[in-house]
Amino acid sequence: MLGFLQNREKTGKEKPAASGLVLDLSGPVLRRAFEHLAGAAEATGGVERYVGAIALKSSLFEEIMCKGKIHEMSLKDFSDLAAFMAPVRRRMGAELDEKNIGKIIHAIKLLMDGWSDVSTTDKRMEAFINQFPADKSHRWVRDLGAEILHYGAPEIYPLMSRWMWDKKIGTGVLREIWFNEPGAEPQEISVKDDFATFDLMRRELIGFLSDNGVFKNLEFYCDLLCAHIYAGYINDMGGQYLKSDFIESPDPMLHTRRMLGLDAINTETGRTRLKLIDGNIHKLGGDALMLN
Repeated sequence: MLGFLQNREKTGKEKPAASGLVLDLSGPVLRRAFEHLAGAAEATGGVERYVGAIALKSSLFEEIMCKGKIHEMSLKDFSDLAAFMAPVRRRMGAELDEKNIGKIIHAIKLLMDGWSDVSTTDKRMEAFINQFPADKSHRWVRDLGAEILHYGAPEIYPLMSRWMWDKKIGTGVLREIWFNEPGAEPQEISVKDDFATFDLMRRELIGFLSDNGVFKNLEFYCDLLCAHIYAGYINDMGGQYLKSDFIESPDPMLHTRRMLGLDAINTETGRTRLKLIDGNIHKLGGDALMLN
């Protein structure tokens, strides 16, 4: 819960969410991250450029996922989208062929059937995940569903990727912005990684952004801030997350771009970071829209 006008290190609103869920977030951590993001983005065009790039990514998803075109989606169309999903593209190459695209499209239809009704989000996400094997090599499936929902309908769905919050292993942006007393051991976070948690988390972050002078494209500003927060964790961990996709670099926005898939395309060649089942690199079918 947030209360940025209160003179406390800990954040807090007087009233919890209607569900009774409370997120104990740290105002100082968020303020430091917000200020660092503004400075880090300056050399590569500023925050607005990144927000615009996220909006373009979302428009690609929305055109297919929320405008009745899922049944028309080809392997090439889906591969174009997958190139913009950093937590997915390294791991799902073995699934991307003509034999498997039908199964993927069927799963996406289950996820998006009734997409405007958020009360069924967790049920639809579960049905989507259950279409794939429940093993370590398919942990990317949740990230795929999260990106499809969020970027297909960003005003409705928060980003629910594992890097935002993964209760099973206790890591994610939520962990990084959770309030802890100075010098104390990190608290156990008992909240679920379900729609209610992610929705409240985004509402709290949007409240923070509004209090700090951001009034438009808030859902994409929220994505950028969260990615930058987790990029800090990646840097602290030595770039181990997603392995070779995250290497040490003097560019303070490198990991932030990669978390959001904004590094998807080489704008000169159209080549993406998505490696297909045959080992070839997918080349985007349309114009190269994202940041290098």
